[in-house]
Amino acid sequence: MWRNYTTVLFSPAFWRFVGNSALIAVVATVATVGFGSMASFALSRIEFKGREALFTLFTVGLLFPIGVASLPLYLLLQRIHMLDNPFGVAIPQAAFSLSIAIVILRPFMRAIPAEIEDAAVADGATRLTFFVRILLPLCRPALVTVAILVFVYSWNNYLLAYIVFTSPQHFTLPLGVATFQTQYSQDTARIFAFTALSMVPALGFFVLAERRIVAELSGSLKN
Repeated sequence: MWRNYTTVLFSPAFWRFVGNSALIAVVATVATVGFGSMASFALSRIEFKGREALFTLFTVGLLFPIGVASLPLYLLLQRIHMLDNPFGVAIPQAAFSLSIAIVILRPFMRAIPAEIEDAAVADGATRLTFFVRILLPLCRPALVTVAILVFVYSWNNYLLAYIVFTSPQHFTLPLGVATFQTQYSQDTARIFAFTALSMVPALGFFVLAERRIVAELSGSLKN
């Protein structure tokens, strides 16, 4: 029944949840891609003592479940007054996503021939110029992949938002779905409509970004 969907779409609470989720997902994605690409550049193109050990540490971070850090994270955010703050969710999400970003980006950056960097240096480019103007454009497929994974993970994350937020004004969509289910526990059809609509933004982003990945990979293969 379309009436259930229109009821949800005309609900101010639904769009508030969407806005909160979008803000957190965008901040987490930008931070992860930015810091992850810089860390991957250092771990792939710069020789320094302990580089492999540091990369191994990031790799081990993939095995670290976020639930284990929930209590220490809550106490830390409480101490620095970041509870009930969207950045109190976005920053930890970016931190937990750095491991997967580095694991994906580092091999991609290492595969780029050193001759390209040597040619850029011979033309007067600094290391920062090579990173921004040459390396990052060549790594667009990997960057888009990381962005998709982080955005969808951030959009669907429930635990961090549940830990940080107490005010309904800051709730994200996963928390909003849980609240909606509690509020309309007898109206199953409306709950299903709310849940289905909450999935649409992430699915739309994934479909659009997936086409971008295919296009970038096709272009790189041709080149």
